[in-house]
Amino acid sequence: MTDNDIIKLCGCGRQEEAFNGIVHAYTERLYWHVRRFLCSHDDTNDLLQDIFIKIWTALPSFRGDSKLYTWLYRIATNEVLNHLRKRKFKALVSLESSYAAVERMIDDDPHFNGNQLQRELHKAIQRLPEKQRIVFNLRYFDEMKYEDIADITGTSVGALKASYHHAYTKVKEDLQKVIEV
Repeated sequence: MTDNDIIKLCGCGRQEEAFNGIVHAYTERLYWHVRRFLCSHDDTNDLLQDIFIKIWTALPSFRGDSKLYTWLYRIATNEVLNHLRKRKFKALVSLESSYAAVERMIDDDPHFNGNQLQRELHKAIQRLPEKQRIVFNLRYFDEMKYEDIADITGTSVGALKASYHHAYTKVKEDLQKVIEV
């Protein structure tokens, strides 16, 4: 089912069919989008359930002013950011560095099937500031156009290009340090 088919179903009041189409078409893509931020299979699955509940609730208000997938990614990204803020607050309360907790999750994740360099790539991405991390993930992994990322984040294309460049440079420097050791 295409995005246009889903939008037509929404317009006809066939929300349940439209939602099922979204779940079928976007579960895997949204899973990996969320997973890149949370670094945990279990946390990702839990948050993905919340994201789909949010999508179900908001679906009747989707007017088609934006592309369906940018609307979905915006919901997912906002939910991820809210989750990360809560996790950061809990880390502050427990006096544990939120980065140290994320790094431990990456190292201990039984579902991670990459090599050590890929593991270090994910750690380097987690060290990026929030905005750079979002842009980097959407551009590098999801290969989104800057215009679509601008729709998702509400940021100008020029600012996104600068953020991606800075993120790319930081990740490259971090990985070069690992390779040299």
